[in-house]
Amino acid sequence: MTSPDVLVRVATAHGVTTLTLDSPHNRNALSTALMTQLLAGLAEAVADEAVRVIVLDHTGPVFCSGADLKETAMAYASGTVPAGMLGDVLAAVWECPKPVLARVAGPARAGGLGLIAAADLAVCADEATFAFTEVRIGVIPAVISATVLPRLHPRAAAELYLTGDTFDGRRAAEIGLVTASVPADGLDDAVRGYCDSLVRGAPAALAGAKDLLRRPATAELRAELARLSAVSTGYFLSDEGREGVMAFRERRLARWVPAPDGDPGEQAG
Repeated sequence: MTSPDVLVRVATAHGVTTLTLDSPHNRNALSTALMTQLLAGLAEAVADEAVRVIVLDHTGPVFCSGADLKETAMAYASGTVPAGMLGDVLAAVWECPKPVLARVAGPARAGGLGLIAAADLAVCADEATFAFTEVRIGVIPAVISATVLPRLHPRAAAELYLTGDTFDGRRAAEIGLVTASVPADGLDDAVRGYCDSLVRGAPAALAGAKDLLRRPATAELRAELARLSAVSTGYFLSDEGREGVMAFRERRLARWVPAPDGDPGEQAG
């Protein structure tokens, strides 16, 4: 029996464990396999007393494209969707007693934004792009709201949740999604600088400081994630959710998008 593909690579040096999403063939989508490996990597880093900081990194041009929609479409027959596992991942990052820093060199969408928001610190390249595209495929950004909404300015959240429009790294920093946005060639230096500062903190003190910063409290977050996971699953299994996922995979407009003038009923490919 062959071992599963390694989708999350783990490397530790100088007190910093880097968990690298390594599934570029599907833009580091949050498949069940990738999320399982990410949870295992987080648990291992937490258990290792030599690890002081955890960095979330990625291979390929995309940080994370969100839910694995191919896996989602295949799972419809079972009445469950992989997005239901996302809550466990976000809770593990949010509750982690060690500082977690996201290094974002490229685009992030949907669940990838929840992952960034769950991290204590996030540094992105100015050129990185972001979007809450859920409404465009007939679902809503339910699960990720538990970590995203405490970060975002309310007006920005309303604009970006409802329009699904794309924004860049500088805007992400302005609205609180990331800690800092820097030129691409300065990204590694910025991440290194934060790590150098974080490892200077006493482990127990860092964990205590994180307790002060957590909103909502851990128990409330778990309950909220469970509720939002159920809401998210309901949208994915709805008629609109199924149509939206299929339209995305087939590279066409969903049926609810108004047809161009003079061409009733036809959708662009």
